[in-house]
Amino acid sequence: MNYIIIGILVLISIIVSLVLIVIIQLVNKVKNNDRSDKDVVERLGKLEVVLTKDIGDFKLNFSRDLTNDFNKLNERIESKLMLINDKVNERLDINFEKTNKTFSNILERLSKIDEAQKKIDGLSTEIVSLQSVLTDKKTRGIFGEVNLNYILTSVFGENNKAIYEIQHKMSNGNIVDAILYAPKPLGTICIDSKFPLENYQKMTDKTLSNEMREIATKMFKADVKKHIDAISSKYIISGETSDEAIMFLPAEAIFAEINAYHTDLLNYAYKKRVWITSPTTLMSTLTIIQMIVKNLERDKYAQVIHSELNRLSDEFSKYRLRWDKLARSIETVSKDVKDINITTEKITKRFDAINSVEIKKIDDEIKKLPD
Repeated sequence: MNYIIIGILVLISIIVSLVLIVIIQLVNKVKNNDRSDKDVVERLGKLEVVLTKDIGDFKLNFSRDLTNDFNKLNERIESKLMLINDKVNERLDINFEKTNKTFSNILERLSKIDEAQKKIDGLSTEIVSLQSVLTDKKTRGIFGEVNLNYILTSVFGENNKAIYEIQHKMSNGNIVDAILYAPKPLGTICIDSKFPLENYQKMTDKTLSNEMREIATKMFKADVKKHIDAISSKYIISGETSDEAIMFLPAEAIFAEINAYHTDLLNYAYKKRVWITSPTTLMSTLTIIQMIVKNLERDKYAQVIHSELNRLSDEFSKYRLRWDKLARSIETVSKDVKDINITTEKITKRFDAINSVEIKKIDDEIKKLPD
């Protein structure tokens, strides 16, 4: 802005200088043409002086006004810049706060992701160790028994021997993993855990050839049928258990495989009166049985309450008869008391008449009294 003012002043100076040069040339020309015309020369000289003064005043005033306007404009610009600066700082602070909060959330989520990753790594290790454990038949059997016990405990509570028992010895000497004392018509049901894993893994391993997988499939079916035969022969005893038993598969994948692709095994189990279950289906079945047991208990207590209400009704009937008898006795006594009061009043009147010797008046008053 200072450069603009200086440029305008220089331009004005040049214009003034040109005007002065023109005036001087006119004066010289007049002097050369007519030296006797002093009046014209004097006037032009005065005009030059006045013009020079006016131009100087104009330059001074213009410079002062332009400086004032510049200062005011500068102040307004500074004010606007300060306002813009404040707004920008405010926005920056808000954005910084949001950015900081977002960054904190990102760090928190990253920490959670790290923890989850650690848990996943640990779970992977546990899965590997679990696979190594399940390669042994004995440990697979223990795993199935523990899983079965956990399901029974979750549904019926721990050590609820009125409904189920673990490792129960049958009359034929065999020990079943669990026995369930269900209400009729189900009755006593044996539950035994089986885990045919080895041939199942080969059967579902797509890295093996089709021939090897077909052989594994046949062996898997043979294993399942062998377990069904064992449960049917050992744990269905006439007069001791119901005519059916449950085979518990502790792996949902094996249960799904049988239901999806090996329905012949289901038909075979049905003929042997053995029901194949998984953890999910067994828990659902036991939950339904628990509801039936609770309903039976509720019905039993309802019968007890009904019987007690009948007895209470009989006692209340006796109470009512006795109360009616007592009420009649109280009514008789009340009538006798009223008669005695009348007789007492008559005797009292007679004594009063005797005292006043007004026999005739007394007789009249006595006659007015009720008998």
